[in-house]
Amino acid sequence: MRDMKASVMLAVLFVLVYSGSYATTADHLMETSTLKNDESSLQCSCENTNLCENNSCWGRICFYTSVHERVVRGCFQTAEQCYVPAIPGVYTKCCYTHHCNANLTMPEKPVCLFSVEKPIRVILLVGVPLLVLLVIAMAACGLVLWLRTRRQYCHPVEHDTSMLKVPSGGDPTYGDIFDEFCTSGSGTGLPYLVQRTMARQISLVECVGKGRYGEVWRGTWMGESVAVKIFSSRDEQSWFRETEIYNTVQLRHENILGFIASDMTSKNSSTQLWLVTHFHELGSLYDFLQYSTLDPEGCLRMCLSIASGLVHLHTEILSTQGKPAIAHRDLKSRNILVKRNGQCCIADLGLAVIHSQSTDYLDVGTNPRVGTKRYMAPEVLDETIRVDVFESYKQTDIWALGLVLWEITRRTIVNGIVEEYRPPFFDMVPSDPSFEEMKKVVCVDQHRPSLHNRLHSHPILSAIAKIMKECWFQSPSARLTALRVRKSLSKLDQDHDYDIDKLKLDL
Repeated sequence: MRDMKASVMLAVLFVLVYSGSYATTADHLMETSTLKNDESSLQCSCENTNLCENNSCWGRICFYTSVHERVVRGCFQTAEQCYVPAIPGVYTKCCYTHHCNANLTMPEKPVCLFSVEKPIRVILLVGVPLLVLLVIAMAACGLVLWLRTRRQYCHPVEHDTSMLKVPSGGDPTYGDIFDEFCTSGSGTGLPYLVQRTMARQISLVECVGKGRYGEVWRGTWMGESVAVKIFSSRDEQSWFRETEIYNTVQLRHENILGFIASDMTSKNSSTQLWLVTHFHELGSLYDFLQYSTLDPEGCLRMCLSIASGLVHLHTEILSTQGKPAIAHRDLKSRNILVKRNGQCCIADLGLAVIHSQSTDYLDVGTNPRVGTKRYMAPEVLDETIRVDVFESYKQTDIWALGLVLWEITRRTIVNGIVEEYRPPFFDMVPSDPSFEEMKKVVCVDQHRPSLHNRLHSHPILSAIAKIMKECWFQSPSARLTALRVRKSLSKLDQDHDYDIDKLKLDL
């Protein structure tokens, strides 16, 4: 507003100075009479001044002026009068022929930067630097995310992940798949982006199991069966935990369920949490023992494989691609799968606890779910377990391992005698025991599963029975370690000659 007032004042001053070049009208008329007789003078259009005579005037130069859209036309006597400083809102033009100023007008666009409005200048001065800063910040965030992605996943594979090639010579195997594509760095699964691509190529065929956690389906991928565990929304913490462990820990072992992929997918406007693993058609150990019996050698094979898998979980591997120690916390026959070669593999790591001895780091996860009450150790039932000591969790796994070995031996034929499948403590608690019922049986009465007399008539089963009893000590520190169990079973394996070729069969 102040600039506009100044411009008007200057413009008025300009008109007074140049339009009123002479002190009086009489002086002007005398001058005009002289100029009319001068051959070098010009007749110019005259408008909006008191010096006009019939809309014209005489002078040396014709001029046109626009002062904030108010037009003035007239004559100048000297050329110096044409030099006008640049003033916002004021435009002046001089010309040198008769009536040349009659058709002069204001240019459509400003001829100088001073005509730019103040708000526009503010926007340019403030907005442009902010835009530059925003672009730099976005570029920095993109660089950080890219670097994190490179650290988390392996280098990109050379193959097109959307068109996975089937090895020539027949249907692919899991071994072919893992050999052809790089792993995630954990040695367990494919890179996460490849996992998601692969998960979207799986076709669900049939539901093979249901539980509180969700469902297990048999699916097909590249012509081969895979297991797809679909978690319910209330058990999503288990899915997150298993995904976290499988993707960050070196877990590839023949007696640990083989992990392939983990993904979130949408179906019927709802989110499904998928965990894709190797498929074992014989199902869980719990299901297998319902309809199958074993000979002592087959019993030993199963027990040894489960102990070997537990040793791999409990052992910390110190190397550049090593693994921390892991305690399962929910070991039971339903969470163990039977392979076609008669061995077993441990599954369901949703409650697992991770420990790194080098950093003394203990990660118990955030899953509020507890283990299965029937398989809980005494210190868990009476709540005396030291939750801040990792060794305590390993000792609860050993208690559960002893119960699983007991389930297997019940279905082992000795001298033509075999017992029906029953879960641990079947004769002491109901089918779905409460916490207090299990606590009374295990902690107060200190009962243990009964052992059939036939077990003592066979050297393999007699040795396994002895191992079971040493897994069931009331004091956690008195129990065997997983490594000690495996060594004892391995010695039995070496002392008895049976069909070794069966062990070489694998998926």
